[in-house]
Parts: sequence; C-alpha cells; structure tokens
Amino acid sequence: MIFITAKFRVKPEHADRWPEIAGEFTEATRAEPGCLWFDWSRSVDDPAEYVLVEAFRDNDAGAAHVRSAHFEQARRDLPPYLAETPRIVNTTVPQDDWSELGEMAVQD
Repeated sequence: MIFITAKFRVKPEHADRWPEIAGEFTEATRAEPGCLWFDWSRSVDDPAEYVLVEAFRDNDAGAAHVRSAHFEQARRDLPPYLAETPRIVNTTVPQDDWSELGEMAVQD
C-alpha cells in the first residue's frame, strides 16, 4: 500500500474550521475505491496544524487519486487557507492494513 502522512499548517483564523473547509475533499477521497483511509488529526502542540494520515491500495489507486477531479479542486481551493506548503512523507509498505503494536498489547 501507499502510506502518506502530511502536515498542514493552517492560517490561525481558519484553524477551527479546517475540517469543514477540507470536508468535501475528505469525503470524496474516502469514497475512492482504492482509498484505504484518509484521516485528519489536530496537533496537541500547535492548534493550527493538522496531520493527515492516508493510505491507498497500490500505485494505481494513488495515481487515480491525484488525477481525480476532487484532488484538482482541492489544489485550487485549499492553499489560500494554508500558512505554508504542507510537508509530506510518502512511502510504499508491504501491508494493507494497520498492524498491532505488540509492545503495548492489551490483555483481555
């Protein structure tokens, strides 16, 4: 799978509304057949920073995502709300879901 983590620093005046601002893009991406997950979290250290964790089934699914109409729309719509260019880590990993963190296993 393609595993991506990106940090989005939003202009402070838009930070509380970011989930709404990115909402259509988020829902459209989650509906893509090759999207495994597309989840936003807000930093506990910086309320203007959101972290996106996303995964796509394979290279074809990732390519379909960046060619989609909603991705092109997001490229036009989202940057005016950002304080800086998002930072990203993009890699391919040989799995298709989350693994358990065995070192912190919860015993039943």
